Amino acid sequence: MRIIAGTKRGVTIGAPKGRDTRPTLDRVKESLFGIIQFDIYGKSVLDLFAGSGNLGLEALSRGAVHAVFNDMGRESVAVIRANIAKLGFEEKSTVYSLDYRAAVQSAARAGYRFGLVFLDPPYKAGLLESTLLLLRDAGVLETGCLIIAEHAHALPPETPEGFTLHDRRKYGEAAISIFKEEPKA
Repeated sequence: MRIIAGTKRGVTIGAPKGRDTRPTLDRVKESLFGIIQFDIYGKSVLDLFAGSGNLGLEALSRGAVHAVFNDMGRESVAVIRANIAKLGFEEKSTVYSLDYRAAVQSAARAGYRFGLVFLDPPYKAGLLESTLLLLRDAGVLETGCLIIAEHAHALPPETPEGFTLHDRRKYGEAAISIFKEEPKA
């Protein structure tokens, strides 16, 4: 894997070994960041099911100001920390090794508000809809926040009440859905 664009363009990053993580393919990442390229600069980012930190690190390279990474896997967290150090993003990064619900609550307690959120849970776990609601209820989403959810094309998430589906793209067996929280009345 590599950083595609920005200040760290071309730098390779590590990925956890084994089948427990499924890194976002470069072609999917390139397409995704083409879609959101004007929604990154100056934003705080949450990479909730981070794996290697690939998406959050790409956002930092492209001008995001801070990223919170979370993964429960010990090896994943070690890889995320190594990737952050390799890219020199220590001052712009926070790493949690928590259950995703606890990570969102920790971020809320720390006062984080995100303009960009990446969700890439295990495809068959069925966590996307409930995680969107968790993020909303925790109050960690900035107005206009984009939430990017990677999922199996055959298992598209429902759009929970209070959100709109901004875009959806298919990439073979994988797909990306981009959600926005609806403005509060």
